[in-house]
Amino acid sequence: MTLKPFLLAALAAFALTTATAMTSAVQAQQPARPPIATTKVAGTDNVYVFRNGNHQAMFVVTSAGVIATDPVAYGKPFGGQQYLDEIRKVTDKPVKYVIYSHHHYDHIAGGKALKEAGATFIAHKRAKDRLVKLKDPHTVIPDEVVGDKGRTITLGGTALELTYHGLNHSDSTLVMRLPKEKIVFIVDTIPVGAVPGRGMIDFHPLETEVFMKKVLTMDWERLIPGHPGPNDRLGTKDDVRAQLEFLQDASAAMKLLAQDGKCWDTAEKEFKLPKYESWPGYANNLPFVARRYCGLWGRGT
Repeated sequence: MTLKPFLLAALAAFALTTATAMTSAVQAQQPARPPIATTKVAGTDNVYVFRNGNHQAMFVVTSAGVIATDPVAYGKPFGGQQYLDEIRKVTDKPVKYVIYSHHHYDHIAGGKALKEAGATFIAHKRAKDRLVKLKDPHTVIPDEVVGDKGRTITLGGTALELTYHGLNHSDSTLVMRLPKEKIVFIVDTIPVGAVPGRGMIDFHPLETEVFMKKVLTMDWERLIPGHPGPNDRLGTKDDVRAQLEFLQDASAAMKLLAQDGKCWDTAEKEFKLPKYESWPGYANNLPFVARRYCGLWGRGT
């Protein structure tokens, strides 16, 4: 009788070891995710998502050439050339435009190969002003700018609307919309189904809520994010609503802690949002969210 507990424990340990070994074997058989991939957006004839690591961009093939967006080659010396190579696998038409989503290097660095291929680079006017001052050797200075009133790029029968909707993740973010396809490309400000991370460092919290509400009034059905969503899926307006609710909940929770005089350390330790524990990035990224909202409600910044 006294051996029974030991036997049960041994059997349980054996079962756990076997299950772990089987899981490891299955994982070992699964192909590794390729570092670079290009995927046509379902239901379109000419819209593609280019992914390099955990960053992605959109490009559109038209009868008169290609409209590309962010080179996403920060820290990747050959990333811009790889982007061009991926475009060349789809079409031999020239790359006419490269449009920057905003001025942050992790998305726009590495465009030299595209510039040498003859592309005209476009960004919001504040993005160009910033880049001219910083003079990053790996980032092409835009040739043309877009003001706050926006601009439409038309090429080969395809229209791409570039609009500005105020402060958000940056002060230079362009929302890019393909009206025919009802697709938008929005980088960093609206993660798809995940908790925002390091980008919170210079994020404008209250203004971003206004930005998201404006995006929701636009006519679109699918959102291509600057970082892959879960299972690489595209976003919907429900994702925007969910992200807006997340920010509002985070803001309200930290406001209470901050106005109780607990910012920084105590507030950051006590800050929890259990409603979102199942979201990818919750454990790793919640400290960034806490720090930014502590800044807002604890310091007024």
